Amino acid sequence: MEVFWTQGFDNASMTDLTRAMQINSPSLYAAFGSKEALFKEAVDLYVRTEGNGIWDQVDTVPTAREAIEHVLRASARAYTRGSESRGCLIVLAAPQMQGANATVCDELKKRRANNVHVLERRLQRAVEEGELSPGTDCRAIATYFATVQHGMSIQARDGASRQTLMSIADCAMATWDKLVQPP
Repeated sequence: MEVFWTQGFDNASMTDLTRAMQINSPSLYAAFGSKEALFKEAVDLYVRTEGNGIWDQVDTVPTAREAIEHVLRASARAYTRGSESRGCLIVLAAPQMQGANATVCDELKKRRANNVHVLERRLQRAVEEGELSPGTDCRAIATYFATVQHGMSIQARDGASRQTLMSIADCAMATWDKLVQPP
C-alpha cells in the first residue's frame, strides 16, 4: 500500500513492491496473482485504514450540510496524518487513463464515482426530508464537493498543511447556502 500510495500504480516496480513486502517475485505472484490484484488489495487496505473515517458518518449526521463538512474535514485530517502530507491513494494512484493500466484506472474511477454517489444519495435524502428544496441539483452539488475533496488531495501531496486543507474546507462550505438555495 505504501509503495503504491507514494509512487502510484504505474511507477511502482515489482522490485519496489517485493522489497517493501520482503518477498520475492514468485511469492508475490503466488499470493496475489498479479500486480493489479495486489493493487486492489492495497486499495482495500487503504480504505479500511488510512481512509477510514472519511465516509462513515455521511448517513448518520443530522444534516446534509454536516455530512459534506464532515467529509471535507475528515479528508483534511486523513490526508495530513503522519510526518508528511500524502493525499488520497484513490485520487492520486492512477489519475490518467492515457497510457496507463486500464483495469486499475477503471477500479479507481469506479471508487471515486461511488463517493460522488454517496454524497448525492445523502443530498437526495435531505430533499426527501425537507431539509433541501425539491429543485436542488443533488448530482451537481455532490460532484462539486467531491471535486473539492480531490483537489485537497492534490494540495496535500504538494505539501499543504492540515490548516491549509481545513481552510479549503471552510471556503467550500461557504458556498453551501448559494448551492442549495431554490432555483
